[in-house]
Amino acid sequence: MQYSKLGKSDLKISKIGFGCMSLKGTAAENEIIVNKALELGINYFDTADLYENGENEIKVGKLLKSNRHQIVLATKVGNQARPDGCGCDWNPSKAYILSAVENSLKRLQTDHIDLYQLHGGTKEDPIDETIEAFEKLKEQGKIRYYGISSIRPNVIREYVKRSSIVSVMMQYSLLDRRPEEECLDLLKEHHISVLTRGSVAQGLLVDKPGRPYLTWSPAAVSAAAEIVHQVTGKSGSAAQTAIRFVLHHDAVSSAVVGIRTLAQLEDITASADAEELSAQEMDVLTHAAYPQFYSDHR
Repeated sequence: MQYSKLGKSDLKISKIGFGCMSLKGTAAENEIIVNKALELGINYFDTADLYENGENEIKVGKLLKSNRHQIVLATKVGNQARPDGCGCDWNPSKAYILSAVENSLKRLQTDHIDLYQLHGGTKEDPIDETIEAFEKLKEQGKIRYYGISSIRPNVIREYVKRSSIVSVMMQYSLLDRRPEEECLDLLKEHHISVLTRGSVAQGLLVDKPGRPYLTWSPAAVSAAAEIVHQVTGKSGSAAQTAIRFVLHHDAVSSAVVGIRTLAQLEDITASADAEELSAQEMDVLTHAAYPQFYSDHR
């Protein structure tokens, strides 16, 4: 497994990260998957207090407790559950973040979080107050580093200017190339890592039938997927090619992928050690899928 540095931090993370929201099996099944991921070299595990109303953090805490010193543990904050349990409200306030981290630490059965991420964000947020909360948690030793999970260029620019974030998680794939417009180069310039999600576009680049996706028609999705399969050829897999595409950009430190089966796990982790796509292969792929642009949040 190849590793890379997480932004301006001392954390080394695996090129393939484990998106823990995908842990939908029984406790025994989840344990098998996570143990195999560790065996294959995955050390970055990503969850959020929002997932399953906190239950996902509890799962992750139980599964990784005995290997806590071997991993980079990440979670997210900002979505406050309503008292009636029906949905949540966006709350990036300092008071809420300082309170929410205590619950996450308890559920994760740990005394610190390696990467604490704001789970969204808007220009209307009290950004300086939000940053103060994360910086205070760093001083207290409850978190080691912080980042944001956002696809919005106007939010990302503000955190680049005003905070010490080490990472930005964003959706990026051959079918969603919006980060290429300005975010990837901006983050690379400031030594802030990109953690990608959605690298296989919900399976549309691998084996799922074409359907509407962002500005793509079902036929266009199927055509792009066919190009991925053609580039893959007889060696490797379409999933590996899709992931190698996002890892090709220097700003990307890890492709965080939801994994449900051992077969998926073994297939996907192989992409971390595969050769980089050649210039010719990248040219074929980029011409198969036009770049999109953000219409909002600019």
